[in-house]
Amino acid sequence: MKKLFFLVVLFTMVYSTKVDAQQNGDRDPAAMMQRMKERIKPSLIEKTKLTDAQADKVIEINFSNQRKRRDIRMDQTLTDEERTKKNTELLEAQNASLKAIPLTDDQVKDVNTFFEEMRKEQMQRRQNSGNGGN
Repeated sequence: MKKLFFLVVLFTMVYSTKVDAQQNGDRDPAAMMQRMKERIKPSLIEKTKLTDAQADKVIEINFSNQRKRRDIRMDQTLTDEERTKKNTELLEAQNASLKAIPLTDDQVKDVNTFFEEMRKEQMQRRQNSGNGGN
């Protein structure tokens, strides 16, 4: 009986560690930002005609706002109306930050379009991977 109890405890500990590692694995914001710059920056520059420095600032602003949007989405105390209001405020603040880089109104529009298309592509990939790739 003691062996069975020991095995159950051991299995539970190993399983808990794996679940925690999957949920918290590589969540270092600086590393995530660097990967985002490496992955997104070339196509951002190509599609929006920004300079290298502008693209870096845009990615930093977007990364910060992604984390804020995630916090809003995960906040169970907010109603749908409150979430919508907070997301709208966040988008307005993001646009103000983009204009402060400085970007023109057309560049801000291009940047927003770029990230919206990227979000749609990600959603499409998730849906396809959820269906076994079919």
